[in-house]
Amino acid sequence: MVEQQQLETVETGAQDAQYSVIWLHGLGASGHDFEPIVPQLGLEAPDTVRFVFPHAPAQPVTLNAGMVMPSWYDIYGLVPGTPQDEPGLDRAAGWIEALIEREASRGVPPERLVLAGFSQGGALALHTGLRYASGLAGIMGLSTYLPLADHLSQAHAAANRDTPVFLAHGHHDPVLAYQLGTDSRDALAGLGYPVEWHDYPMEHQVCMQEINDIGGWLRRVLPR
Repeated sequence: MVEQQQLETVETGAQDAQYSVIWLHGLGASGHDFEPIVPQLGLEAPDTVRFVFPHAPAQPVTLNAGMVMPSWYDIYGLVPGTPQDEPGLDRAAGWIEALIEREASRGVPPERLVLAGFSQGGALALHTGLRYASGLAGIMGLSTYLPLADHLSQAHAAANRDTPVFLAHGHHDPVLAYQLGTDSRDALAGLGYPVEWHDYPMEHQVCMQEINDIGGWLRRVLPR
């Protein structure tokens, strides 16, 4: 059984919001990282969408010589074939599932919720969303990769087989190579997921065109 605990969060939007976006930050960042993007998304009625930005707990990260920092799970390396922290991913998925359930208790069921993330947060969003037992409105991964890709065909949840997936990556990403993004795209498409792919002439970051594309995608996937 995965562990569930309530993470501290930063939130925008009205208390009686009709839709929610849970957006997970990258390694070493915080829930404040993507908060400034919300006004730039061009949503037609922004107060109807609650953005929830959780803070990852601090823990040692093997990739960074065991340094303690905000991290969703441990990372052993980024070279293909490096073992991945499956117990850590599952534990973190429990934290995110608890946030999804909290949104349901506040009047936003999973089918009106998007699970999003950047870098390590995007990997966790994919890991959690594709395995979640109830259908989500959408799953978004920015400058990220699909963890445990070879497990997904057995571990996926039928409820999210048709859930729209937005993936985006920079051509010049020095942190998570562009091929990690395209390999993730191809793995999901090969399993039949409806993937919308975007790439940009940027490094490990978010650009204005990407923000515009995210806003357009959110307007399409959040039900009216």
